[in-house]
Amino acid sequence: MGLRLSMLFTLAFIIGVTTLFLAAVLSYIGITAPLVLFTAVLAFNLAQWLVSPYIVQALYGVHELRYEDAPAVYEALERLVRRAGIEKKPKLMVAEVDYPNAFAYGSPLAGKRIAVTRGLLRVLNTEEVEAVLGHELGHIAHRDVELMTFASALPALFYILGESLFGLGDDREGNTALLIGIASMVIYYIMTLAVLQLSRLREYYADRFSVELAPMRSIGAKRLMSALAKIVGATAEMKVSGNRLRVMGFKELFIADPDTALRDYRELEGYLAAEKIAKRRLTLADRLMELFSTHPNIVKRLRALEALARGED
Repeated sequence: MGLRLSMLFTLAFIIGVTTLFLAAVLSYIGITAPLVLFTAVLAFNLAQWLVSPYIVQALYGVHELRYEDAPAVYEALERLVRRAGIEKKPKLMVAEVDYPNAFAYGSPLAGKRIAVTRGLLRVLNTEEVEAVLGHELGHIAHRDVELMTFASALPALFYILGESLFGLGDDREGNTALLIGIASMVIYYIMTLAVLQLSRLREYYADRFSVELAPMRSIGAKRLMSALAKIVGATAEMKVSGNRLRVMGFKELFIADPDTALRDYRELEGYLAAEKIAKRRLTLADRLMELFSTHPNIVKRLRALEALARGED
């Protein structure tokens, strides 16, 4: 219940602040310019949504996974789709990337797709891969691609609005426009943080979805915890050994953020050594760094899964 309220509050905050500020701007500039800006932003985001699957596939070398190469993975996805009651199974893809990860993506043009990396298939066992697939299926069931596309369009609107109002003149109207432009950029940064918060909440929801698709909550939670630990650990080892990870955007789609793997692994080591989550205190630095991340702090995420394993909501 608390997670749902947090998500609704974040959405209400994004939409509410956006509406209030736009109303103030409309009263000053007139209706034409903001409508043009808003239409342009929506059109850009719609076009990006439609073609983004093909961009993702080009960036990460994604192609369809052949059944004969991973029959157990196909069978796992079939089971999950049946349990979730999803009518149309997403297409199973593989990304030619060495580090372990997975992501869900799609559009009306490309359809729904789930991609696993070669690294994931190498590092995780079948049960852990199934837990990861459940998480990605959760993103599809919750329509997170559409939700995050909509949410991301609002900060972009304020950025364009702010840029357009700078340098309009030195008279009184120009100074007023400058103040509104500055305020627009401030709103842009606030909205960006809110969108990141929304992204982190959607990760928690997808984790829960995966856990609830398992035969038992405790089993699903433990499998996903194990999968996340291995993903973070293997990615961190690759970074320590000097391997360059191909992270070329769209990392908000991933099940774990490769860029924070080293930090997450260090935190995870402390978590596993203590064996009791309550003993691992999150520092102020942890909380500040999480504000700028698309994914939850790894300890908080594992703590939430541990609570699900105990049957807590």
